[in-house]
Amino acid sequence: MCRHLGYLGPPRSVRDLLQGGTHSLVKQSWAPREMRRGGTINADGFGVSWWNDGALGRYRSSVPIWSDTTVEETLSHIHSGSVLAAVRSATEGMAVEIGACAPFADGTYAFSHNGAVTGWPNSIATLAQEIPTVELLTMPAPTDAALLWTLLRHRLQDGASLTGTSVEAALTTVLHDVEAVAPGSRLNFLLGDGNELWASTWGHTLYVLVDELQALIASEPFDDSPGWEQIPDRHLVCARPGHLIITPIPMGER
Repeated sequence: MCRHLGYLGPPRSVRDLLQGGTHSLVKQSWAPREMRRGGTINADGFGVSWWNDGALGRYRSSVPIWSDTTVEETLSHIHSGSVLAAVRSATEGMAVEIGACAPFADGTYAFSHNGAVTGWPNSIATLAQEIPTVELLTMPAPTDAALLWTLLRHRLQDGASLTGTSVEAALTTVLHDVEAVAPGSRLNFLLGDGNELWASTWGHTLYVLVDELQALIASEPFDDSPGWEQIPDRHLVCARPGHLIITPIPMGER
């Protein structure tokens, strides 16, 4: 079901973040360790977003990450201290196209979903009704991840402010509302704005490595550093260098 990672820290080559470590994101695309009922490889595209001076850049492809020469030829020349990346394993019946590849982005936020919505699309149709028609018609792709992003973005935009609290509240309400209409969904989210990373564990694995210099969030560790910490299921993570908050997601509350 996809693998994703988020990084905040000293500027690094985007290519190195994708390829670095003994179990890099590139390696996870063909030899993941902890997929949990979500397929065997992540060969249905990939994407990466980065922030520089507040501007959000992005590259996505519908081919496997190991076969796209852009990683070596272009992403090696892009350096950033804020990166969010994902490799994709498409759910059966979902489109395999660039528009379906995370990260989804709106100029401020970048978002990735690792998981699947049960009963798609009928189960989540009632939640889609709260999204303005134009936003539904211009969704990045006809997939569950794209709808989750559209729903989350709509709630973020409707928030009184774009503080950390409102982001966490928006994530929590989306998680609970999707679980209410599509129980058993797997909803590992990863969201970034260039300054902060937020993530959820809901049916899949997630690890963090945070110290004074960097903050890393990943579906599974991409190197052998001893500082990786596994996040329990149904928890919310907020991270930046020198700052890590892990909180249980209250059950049955919005």
